[in-house]
Amino acid sequence: MTAVDAAPRPASWTRLLGAELRWVLRRPRTWVMLLLLTAVPVLIGIGIVLSDRPRRSLLSEVTGNGLTLPVAALSILLTLLLPLVVAVAAADAIAGESQHGTLRGLLLAPVGRLRLVAAKAFGVLVVAAVAVGLVTLSGLLTGATLIGPPVVLATGDGGSLLTLSGTVLSLPDALGRVTIAAGWTLVQLAAVGAVALAVSACTKHPLVVVSSVLGGLILFGVLAAVPALEPLRPWLLTTGWGAAADVLRDPLPPGELVRSALVALGYLATGAVVLVLRMLRRDV
Repeated sequence: MTAVDAAPRPASWTRLLGAELRWVLRRPRTWVMLLLLTAVPVLIGIGIVLSDRPRRSLLSEVTGNGLTLPVAALSILLTLLLPLVVAVAAADAIAGESQHGTLRGLLLAPVGRLRLVAAKAFGVLVVAAVAVGLVTLSGLLTGATLIGPPVVLATGDGGSLLTLSGTVLSLPDALGRVTIAAGWTLVQLAAVGAVALAVSACTKHPLVVVSSVLGGLILFGVLAAVPALEPLRPWLLTTGWGAAADVLRDPLPPGELVRSALVALGYLATGAVVLVLRMLRRDV
C-alpha cells in the first residue's frame, strides 16, 4: 500500500452537541420526570386556592399573590425532585452508557475525551435548564390563572407582586425577581450535575449515581442539624437552598444568594476536575 490513510476528522461541535441533545431528550423517562415537575406548581396552586387557612410559610405568601408561586415552587422542588432529575440525567450520561456498552465506542471514536466530557455536561445542563424553565413557566401561568395579583392591588397602584417586605413591585421588576430565582436555582443544579457526573464516571451502575446524590443530600441535611458541626454548615451545598425566597424581599438582599452561588460554583469546579481526570484515565 503506497498511501497512508488520512486520520479521521473529529466531529464538529455542532454535530457533537446536537447528537447529545437528541440522545438526552428522546429518553421517555426524562420527559416523564419533566412533566411531573411541571405539574407540581399546578398542584400547589390548586391546593392554595382550596385552602382556607394556609399555615405561616413561604406558601402562605402565595395566597392572592400569584407571581410568588414560581419562586415557592422552585424552592420546594430544589430540596429533592430537581436534584433527582439532574442525577438521573447524569447517571444515564456516563454510567448508563457504560452499562450498555456504548461508552466504549464513544471513547474509541475520533471525538476526544475532553470533547466527550463537554458534550455530556452540556446534556445534563440542558436537562436542568429545561426543568427549571418548565417549573418557572408553569408557576407563572398557574399563579396568573388561579391566584392572580395581590388583593392590595385593587387600589390601582399598578403593581404585580407584593413582597415579603410589604412593598409592591411592578410587573417587569417582579418578572426580573423570578428570573433571578430561576437562574440561581440553575447554578445550584449545575453543581449537583457536576458532582453526579463525577460519580457517574467512576461506576457502571446508574443507580449508584442516583443513590449517591440523594444520600449526599440527606447527609448534608443531617450534618447541618448537628450543633457541634456548625462551622461546617456554610460549606454544605444545601445550606443556602432556601435563599431563593430572598428575591421576594425589597430591597433584595444579595448576601445569601451570592454566598450560596459561590459555594455551588466550588462544588461545580470540584466535580468537573474529578470528572475530567477520571475520563482521561478511564480504560477503554
